[in-house]
Amino acid sequence: MSKSLPLAFSLAIDAMGGDGAPDVVLDGLEIAAERHPQARFLLVGDQVRLAPLLALRKRAAKACEIRHADDVIPGDMKPTLALRVRRSSMRVAIDAVAAGEAAGVISAGNTGALMAMATIVIKTLPEIARPALAAIAPSGRGDVVMLDLGANVQCDARNLVEFAIMGDAFARAVLGLPQPSFGLLNVGSEELKGDERVRQAAEVLRESHISAGFHGFIEGHDILAGTVDVIVTDGFTGNVALKTGEGALKLMRDLLRQVFTSSLPAKMGYLLARPALDKLREWMDPRRYNGAILLGLNGVVVKSHGGTDALGFAHAVDVAMDMVTHGFNDRIREGLARLSATPLANLSTAKS
Repeated sequence: MSKSLPLAFSLAIDAMGGDGAPDVVLDGLEIAAERHPQARFLLVGDQVRLAPLLALRKRAAKACEIRHADDVIPGDMKPTLALRVRRSSMRVAIDAVAAGEAAGVISAGNTGALMAMATIVIKTLPEIARPALAAIAPSGRGDVVMLDLGANVQCDARNLVEFAIMGDAFARAVLGLPQPSFGLLNVGSEELKGDERVRQAAEVLRESHISAGFHGFIEGHDILAGTVDVIVTDGFTGNVALKTGEGALKLMRDLLRQVFTSSLPAKMGYLLARPALDKLREWMDPRRYNGAILLGLNGVVVKSHGGTDALGFAHAVDVAMDMVTHGFNDRIREGLARLSATPLANLSTAKS
């Protein structure tokens, strides 16, 4: 990255979260340290375990400082209980962001616990009513951003407008798009379709400073078609759409495997088609899309998939570093400030 990083640590890392921790986390940081030579990482976890493992990874060792944490949040622990464990690796890493020691945090641990801790400890930006969970996904026209993916099951018009602003800033920072297109997921593309909250949000967005990128309403098939760069929806719908898409991609991989192993001619056909299939496999590789982001907080918060490998964790670091070095939260603040002259202020805000 070309920009200097003013804080003591670029990112705080929960070294103990995830199925393969701490080895997968450290292997991922070994890759990330080569990609981001200016970055410094606060590695949080059991120092007795981490120190000898980190010493085996020379690039990561130069970029990391270990901070001891006594406890680990189990994957099945309820968020309310996790909040009480003050010396967990996840909590200590989040505390570092809240204290201004690090610009962001990455964890492959318990998703609910991470969302609850980050929201309560780091807190939302003053202009944001609720944070949103976003992720990058593949489409027929390249990568797209989708939010919310489950942080908010019920949303009102103001929430959806805020999600659009955050999604626009995210696409600019991470995908490098100078003017992302975005749309509101709806049951139809016609202006009269959908409920009142979706139509109200559309009215505000049409008058906003990002109106040039507003496509209007989109439908489910537009997600994978890549009709827009940013898909905006409530958390219930977004989570269902995400899981459906993941299932569809898995089904396609399974069907291809069955087809190309069904007979000798099919196996010969696989050999001929292998170069193209390798490209398809690379395009569908879930490690390329690892790293869901909790947007709207006073710091960068990235959730890595618990079962990812080193390459996937390194990609989560890539996403977090892009947000840090490109001033993601400043973009959100600027976007919301420019909405002050629109009817946004008159929209009611759903309570958590």
